[in-house]
Amino acid sequence: MTPIYDLLLQNGHVIDPRNNRDGKYDVAITGDKIAAVEPTIDPNLARRVVNLQGHLVTPGLIDIHVHVYHTRAPEGSPEGLSVVADAHSFRSGVTTMVDTGTAGGRHFLHFKTTVIDRQKTRIFAYINVVNQGMLGDFEQDPTNFDAELAASVVLAHPEICVGIKTAHYWTRLPWDNLHTPWAAVDQAIRAAELCKRHVMYDFWPRLPERSYEDLILKKARPGDIHTHVYAQQFPIILESGGVNPALFEARTRGVIFDLGHGAGSFWYRNAARAMDQGFSPDSISTDLHTGNIHGVVLDMITTMSKLLNLGMSLTEVIRRSTVTPADEIGHAELGSLSIGACADVAVLTMHTGDFGFVDCGRARIRGSRKLECLLTVRAGEIVFDGDGLGAPDWTSAPPAYWVEPDVQPA
Repeated sequence: MTPIYDLLLQNGHVIDPRNNRDGKYDVAITGDKIAAVEPTIDPNLARRVVNLQGHLVTPGLIDIHVHVYHTRAPEGSPEGLSVVADAHSFRSGVTTMVDTGTAGGRHFLHFKTTVIDRQKTRIFAYINVVNQGMLGDFEQDPTNFDAELAASVVLAHPEICVGIKTAHYWTRLPWDNLHTPWAAVDQAIRAAELCKRHVMYDFWPRLPERSYEDLILKKARPGDIHTHVYAQQFPIILESGGVNPALFEARTRGVIFDLGHGAGSFWYRNAARAMDQGFSPDSISTDLHTGNIHGVVLDMITTMSKLLNLGMSLTEVIRRSTVTPADEIGHAELGSLSIGACADVAVLTMHTGDFGFVDCGRARIRGSRKLECLLTVRAGEIVFDGDGLGAPDWTSAPPAYWVEPDVQPA
């Protein structure tokens, strides 16, 4: 029998919310595309078979809030903000990342040629309305807010650029004629209107001139994304202990709420109580950067485990790490195991036991379930296989394994 598939992922429990699949399926891949998803596929039809009995098979995960464009180090910091995409994506099951405004219009082409074009991870970008991007004092100067430039970059590179980002503006100093309360938000909206895309807001309220309610009820438009939804600076939980009704109203208006964990933007005192009352994030993301990869975030799979142990169902955790982020950034072709879709796949396992997970205030929840990524496929290629699921036992390895090399391997 002549093989027609290059790779067969066999006997796994598929969770594919886009296609309402939740059960045992085999997934066949030809080239870089999903070729078949069936309860049983003859292994003789595949050149390579990986047995995933007892493991979860999901679409490749999508993290829509990361920083992967190398920038200069902030003052007082020994290192820059961004991480290397391929070094952190695949081991966590992530096949798509979205850099959120690290680059502004002045530096996007450098970002594209030095990072986006060179990484195996699929990378999209939000363009910062600040022409120099982030981080620096220039973010506080409204003369650097360039809506036309940001919009022109998005229009010139629609296959990469998904929207406009605003962040970090004027959080404590007095207002003046130049530094007005809504300068950054208003210019970001203007840029988004010019390029017909959405805005992602990283926001700091300042009463009474710049309230949180005004952002999500008056400024943000349907399809705009408020990230860092459970950050400590937002009035998510009222003194009564109830969820601020403005959040439900904004969601009804079409405003999207993204997790955006980060080093300081995910607090159980907001998240746990809000989720208990029916206000969960629309999408799960890490805000991964050098300040949190060895601290409170670690990676996407750990962030997903936190939501799981806060009461979100496994199916919804997968949905909000695949389908909803794909839709939010305007790439509904991603986040599924549909026939003909790009073959991006994550293989996960669920551990049970006694685990601890910390938030940005270094407070802990105890949980009984913890996800781990075992194998990741990107565009049909196995790019991470931490458990050796796709490798033969050494005693039965092919002949090439036993041949001593003529030169030292690189």
